[in-house]
Amino acid sequence: MKVVMKLATAIFLYTSSWVVVSTSAFATIPGGSLSPSPCKSTVEKRTSRHMELFGSSFELDNVEQPKKPISSVASSKQRKKKLKTFARYLEIESWKRGPLARDMEPVLRSIGEACKQINRIVQRAQTDDLYGVAEDANGNPLEETNVQGEVQQKLDVVCNAIMLKQFCGSTKGIIAAVASEEEDSQRSCANVMGDSAFALGEYVAVFDPIDGSKNIDASLPVGTIFGLYKCTPGTKPTEETFLQKGNEMVAAGYCLYSATTILVLTMGSGVDGFTLDPDKGMFLHTHPDIRIPASGPIYSFNEANFHDYSSPVQRYLDALKEGSSTTGMRSNARYMGALVADVHNVLINGGIFGYPGTRPNPNGKLRLLYEGNPMAMIMEQAGGAASTGTGRILDVIPTEIHMRVPTFLGSIDNVYECDQFHQYYDDDDEVDE
Repeated sequence: MKVVMKLATAIFLYTSSWVVVSTSAFATIPGGSLSPSPCKSTVEKRTSRHMELFGSSFELDNVEQPKKPISSVASSKQRKKKLKTFARYLEIESWKRGPLARDMEPVLRSIGEACKQINRIVQRAQTDDLYGVAEDANGNPLEETNVQGEVQQKLDVVCNAIMLKQFCGSTKGIIAAVASEEEDSQRSCANVMGDSAFALGEYVAVFDPIDGSKNIDASLPVGTIFGLYKCTPGTKPTEETFLQKGNEMVAAGYCLYSATTILVLTMGSGVDGFTLDPDKGMFLHTHPDIRIPASGPIYSFNEANFHDYSSPVQRYLDALKEGSSTTGMRSNARYMGALVADVHNVLINGGIFGYPGTRPNPNGKLRLLYEGNPMAMIMEQAGGAASTGTGRILDVIPTEIHMRVPTFLGSIDNVYECDQFHQYYDDDDEVDE
């Protein structure tokens, strides 16, 4: 009986509340008409009583329901693309291309691991005190410069050690020797690993462990560049082993450490790109068969050196800025001060990157073995071009391992036009101001 009475009371209160809402919401005014009259307190009392009787799940039509929290939408599981991993890509390519690619597979896997390690170090450079100039055992800044005439940064030293170990330690009998942009001369892998079992191999590797290391201080992009050459099996490599033309290179690539970390690789038939997934800690095949546009709107030169450039380069840059070049477009300047970042921008969007010779440095500042040849191979494999201004970079015969050359890389139409300016104008021609 008590239950029946309680239910009856609940029904009465529920129905009466709507009477209150519908009738007390209006007041009679002279003339018999009705006008709105607030009854907020009455509604609130009835609503409170309903909540007591029917629970918090009871919904009233005249009570606005809360919207779905934004956080619940943001926390919903994001869908991942189904992409091939770098390891799987190498496995497939090694079987498609035969013994040569199968030999390189463990080496290229190690390069991927090196890029991951360097990426972590770059991200932690500030918190782990890896900014600035390298120090000696006593903590004093190094005053002497490296073979390039540059003061080594802390990251240069750390990343160089990583690349040495990853190349030489990838597997025995594959990489016989390495040459680093940071060191005076080439080194055998037996010397690097401290084990004579690594003395012989079928390949030699060249690399720049951290290109644009000074950019780290300002949180700007940096990169790693590498290339592989064949050598005579069963022989100990010498400096002459490294002095091969770029068109004899069997693989080349770079890693870009920026908003995303990207590994770009060519093994002689096209260019592919892989993006590091920070959740999985793996490179995924995000850029299959990269092709550079035939022409593009970007030019990437250090224009602080403009007045030290030769007349052909000055005239070419003026044409780009005026929109009078044969590409038919007015170009945009983009320069980040790191070869990998600037070249990657040109590779994706089209245009031209240039580091010409200057009056103080007639051969420019880019090294043929560590920077020019690997980037030239990538550009040509992607459908672009690479030139010294007077000839193909990959045809240049090195005379020593730290040789420098003027460098122009990019879309085939842009680079061809730059070559035409070098052909038709003399270096000593004066440019009209």
